[in-house]
Amino acid sequence: MPQTIQIRVKPAEAGTDLFLKQLISQQKGVPLNSVQGYTILKKSIDARGKTPWVNLTLQAFINEPVEKRLLRTFSFKDVSKASKQAIIIGAGPAGLFAALRLIEGGIKPIILERGKDVRARRRDLAAMNREGVVNPDSNYCFGEGGAGTYSDGKLYTRSQKRGDVNRILELFVHFGADERILYESHPHIGTNKLPHVITHMREAILGFGGEIHFEQCINELKIAGEKLTAVCTKQGESYSGDAYILATGHSARDIFELLHQNKLEIEAKPFALGVRVEHPQELIDKTQYHGEVRDPFLPPAAYTWVEQVNGKGVFSFCMCPGGIIAPAATAPGELVVNGWSPSKRNNPYANSGIVVSVELADLKTKNKTKDPLSLLRFQQEVEQTAFKAGGGNLQAPAQRLIDFCENRSSTNLPPCSYVPGIVPVNLKEILPLFIQERLQLGFKQVAQKMKRYYTNEAVLVATESRTSSPVRIPRDPEKLHHPQISTLYPCGEGAGYAGGIVSAAMDGERVAVAILHQCGLATTLPLAVPSV
Repeated sequence: MPQTIQIRVKPAEAGTDLFLKQLISQQKGVPLNSVQGYTILKKSIDARGKTPWVNLTLQAFINEPVEKRLLRTFSFKDVSKASKQAIIIGAGPAGLFAALRLIEGGIKPIILERGKDVRARRRDLAAMNREGVVNPDSNYCFGEGGAGTYSDGKLYTRSQKRGDVNRILELFVHFGADERILYESHPHIGTNKLPHVITHMREAILGFGGEIHFEQCINELKIAGEKLTAVCTKQGESYSGDAYILATGHSARDIFELLHQNKLEIEAKPFALGVRVEHPQELIDKTQYHGEVRDPFLPPAAYTWVEQVNGKGVFSFCMCPGGIIAPAATAPGELVVNGWSPSKRNNPYANSGIVVSVELADLKTKNKTKDPLSLLRFQQEVEQTAFKAGGGNLQAPAQRLIDFCENRSSTNLPPCSYVPGIVPVNLKEILPLFIQERLQLGFKQVAQKMKRYYTNEAVLVATESRTSSPVRIPRDPEKLHHPQISTLYPCGEGAGYAGGIVSAAMDGERVAVAILHQCGLATTLPLAVPSV
């Protein structure tokens, strides 16, 4: 029977098969030739001390044949002629994983995606980077796979109690992701590889009888009493089903407007807004690994930090080692930035969002608590101000880190990975005062802990504003449908119930199981969880 052991090794030793077998034989007191092999169950890096270590949990095979990693199997059904069908609005992780779960349960999914497939989507991303042209329906946020497809594919989540994380990761592996995501502490697929995984998911959904319709943007809801009976698109199509899953992501502002116009309950939700900071990766490596040269067996270093400033959170978000800053606007006339890394994380810069919590109490507008779109309007105004300050064409306002904290303008800027280009702007012209002041204090507090981090070699690029949805769509805590519409199931980041690829995928599955239960095709209800 395989035995589980935990070991602590140096980075170079972690990838040496013979060395690990020797450690297993020593720890278990058995001859080396009796150790037939092992499987890595968990892997993490501990760089808190002067010498980085790799912690490994291994499943060792002693005097028995090595078994491959045991992965669950998925039983997808032919739903081409299913009697029940669900309309899924959005082909991000929530929508795709909901579709796969419905297929397992015997319901036909029909996905409506406003954007394009992953391949065609690339041309619109190239136009954003090179020409500053924003396609409102095909960009870094909209299109097959959702926002995560071309902004990194990070799979780390703290949502362990919200569903079966391992099931989500194993589904990714089933569709072509590397098995390393099953045991690494911060799994990451990479923007260069995730589109291929998403393509395989689409092929499976279609192969088992589901439908996917691209470039179909919802602009009308047909409601009869307490039921949604059909959705219509700008392209003149109408779709009807037994249930409707709303999985449009955190940037579908027109959908929030559409719900509001139809007098369906939505509410303002706190989110976070700030800047994206970029350092030379070499500097972050020195800071995190406590040395002048990064061990070649260590990956480019990452970091996270959280500071409390006058009772409010200032924190890093979506940190990208060896990454690139990208334009993430979803409409002309706004400036939004995000970050991503390729699978090898081998670019010369490290970037991260540094953001401040924004709540209704922070706004100065009248009747702010009565308008469920008030935080969305605030978010939009900051993005539009940044666009104007950058001079148009998606050039981004930027300022050196210490200059920003010391309230002085930057006369020049360091090199930056942001392709449309950065221009020197004092960010106090863009950021609301409460955000500016909290960011300044947050950076100064971090400077006491990460001294090399606080440098004018780092540049702040505005604005990092799409951290999460500024709107929540309420739903019944048990049946998961909208409280006013029994056939409408809000889910994922856009509805306020997820905060990343994995948590959105889990929420999509959770809603799918609720629909299966409602249709008499499932015996257990999904786990009810609070919103985020």
